Amino acid sequence: MKLLPLSLILSSLSLSVFADVTTHRETREPEAATGFAFQTEAKSNDYMVVAANPHASRAGQWVLSQGGSAVDAAIATQLVLTLVEPQSSGIGGGAFILYYDKSSKKMMSIDGRETAPSEAELDLFLDETGKPARWIDAVVGGRSVGVPGVLKAFAEAHKKYGKLPWATLFKPAIHLAETGFLVSPRLHSLLEKRLNPGAYELEPSKSYFYPHGEALATGTLRTNPDLANLYKKIAQEGVSAFYEGENAEKLVKAVRESAVSPGKLSLQDLKDYTPKWREPICVEYKLYNVCSMAPPSSGGIAVLQMLKLLENKHMENYAPNDVMALHYFTQASRLAFADRDFYVADPDFVEVPTTALLQTPYLKERASLIQDKDVKDYPVGVPVQGLARAKDDAYELPSTSHMSIIDKEGNALSMTTSIEMAFGSTVMVNGYLLNNQLTDFALSPEINGKPVANRVEAGKRPRSSMSPVMVFNKDGSLKLLVGSPGGSRIINYVAQTVIAVLDWKMTPQQAINLPRITNRNKYTTLERGTPLENYVEQFEKLGHEVKVLDLNSGLHAIEVTKDGYLGGADPRREGVALGESSL
Repeated sequence: MKLLPLSLILSSLSLSVFADVTTHRETREPEAATGFAFQTEAKSNDYMVVAANPHASRAGQWVLSQGGSAVDAAIATQLVLTLVEPQSSGIGGGAFILYYDKSSKKMMSIDGRETAPSEAELDLFLDETGKPARWIDAVVGGRSVGVPGVLKAFAEAHKKYGKLPWATLFKPAIHLAETGFLVSPRLHSLLEKRLNPGAYELEPSKSYFYPHGEALATGTLRTNPDLANLYKKIAQEGVSAFYEGENAEKLVKAVRESAVSPGKLSLQDLKDYTPKWREPICVEYKLYNVCSMAPPSSGGIAVLQMLKLLENKHMENYAPNDVMALHYFTQASRLAFADRDFYVADPDFVEVPTTALLQTPYLKERASLIQDKDVKDYPVGVPVQGLARAKDDAYELPSTSHMSIIDKEGNALSMTTSIEMAFGSTVMVNGYLLNNQLTDFALSPEINGKPVANRVEAGKRPRSSMSPVMVFNKDGSLKLLVGSPGGSRIINYVAQTVIAVLDWKMTPQQAINLPRITNRNKYTTLERGTPLENYVEQFEKLGHEVKVLDLNSGLHAIEVTKDGYLGGADPRREGVALGESSL
């Protein structure tokens, strides 16, 4: 196999990727079953990376071509995403990482989720009258910033599973930051929509993203020398260059002296941050073993619950996206969300009945509630007695990113990473954005006298819907990697894709191309611009309140087949799947 030299990959990363982005939709074959034009799946025999931006995928591809591990490739990919997709993830945020070690046939996970500052108190998001602040007011500025976790999580993973030198992994991102990347249509579009007021009000975000008062235009060559210089320090000195010293001092100063809503982060908070190795959670689904992230992810539990709730509905007997199959899908989602809103939070702070929520007798009892008509507002279940908690009032926005990676040795990584809201808190330090993950906590610490499990507490990790998934065959071999951004709708996006691959025998790209449907124990949402728009009346006859909306998933998947790897990237964003045949 031909190895691509670093000089060539860096050159292509600078300029040719933009051509890929700008022709992204036009080069795809139309798919008759949907309203979109989609790419065909990528194929590879040696390795594969699927990420949310061509620059990032090519950085990971280069690392894999040099013999790097899946962890190595993830690090290089994330460093580039911080630069080219700043609205979604970055070193100022956190991540959940699932990792499969093929030699030992073991799977493990790293919780790199942000933590609340040591000075955070229950009333962090309450106004002077004791009422929750408006959500957008809570987001912008330093108050919403949690301790970033992704770099320390990577350092832990690299120590155990890295193959290439740490500094090597920074080369693509440093090169792009110094020589410039071409602004993609998606980044321009999100800036132009002005979704996050802080991005065009707070400095230095305003000057970086809105030079001369206008959103960065598509095709603009954007450099980021501050980020390049920081990357050089971290490459040489390790993560201490981020969590201590000059960067840490600037970070804390920016948070605590934010022009809007100053925060409580301290130098000690940064120094003390520790990622957590957690046991993944798994369930048997027909002939497969499906695994995901344990709490503080609510997504893992909810996706696995949905699969088990649907097991006796025999989804394999329905055509893909059959109306009745999708009706049952919405009911399973309603039930999973009913439990999620009451029970799931950081298990280091509250009792999370994870085992009970996934036990077969409990889920059979819950599945018996599913009717052939929509049941409005399913009640919370009672997996264990004595957990009297209030329903959560947290929000989760869809600005997140997912990557799926398999290296030459068959080791695999499924990682979902986020800074939460589009452009996070909009507090910017050394060329990267800081998260607003503290708004993933419930804004109210208690409701009607009952405590909310996911309330703010010092050192606690906010609940998340991020749902990286790995699926294994009955013999223990790896079958599928998948995950998505999308806020709390991540749960539905991932579950629907798993069902499409396992039950409807679709390839990853076919499954990702399917029109999306969601229900979070509220109304049913059908994806605008797809054939599902034609089914509104049928769903209404089944009792659904229906809304037709854009559903901006960002699914990235890899299937392991007897003929090699099949990769799929979501056409709703800018991701690409790349293997050795793409070099």
